Amino acid sequence: MSNTVLAGQKPGIAANSPALILAGRVLLSILFIIAGFGKLTAISGTAGWFGSLGIPMPTVVTVVVGLLELFGGLAILVGFQTRLAAIALAVFTIAASLIAHLDFADQMQSLLFQKNLSITGGLLILAAVGAGAFSIDAKRG
Repeated sequence: MSNTVLAGQKPGIAANSPALILAGRVLLSILFIIAGFGKLTAISGTAGWFGSLGIPMPTVVTVVVGLLELFGGLAILVGFQTRLAAIALAVFTIAASLIAHLDFADQMQSLLFQKNLSITGGLLILAAVGAGAFSIDAKRG
């Protein structure tokens, strides 16, 4: 998307600022990069937790989830295939919430569920607006 003001928009923050989109991408990506790296460097511990949740083939799921989070987060960070990465991570985040954070009697689980809904919202907005001017996607045109 160019830096020009879209029809009907006023200049300023509402004009799809590339710097704000970049900041949003960085902030969204950090969570997934760290989580994915953590899963891939502690596979047995994560697989044990996944197994306790009743997830089948917990070791395989740990590796798949770790790779999705790590590489999806990196894709969003650099703005490569951003819309696809954002949708994939949004679907994953909702699925993770429905699997692991439905115990609303536990205040922490309730908070984590709400946090994940907010993150999903940010990912869906990113999927809608794209990576912005400061991205690999913009350079590929």
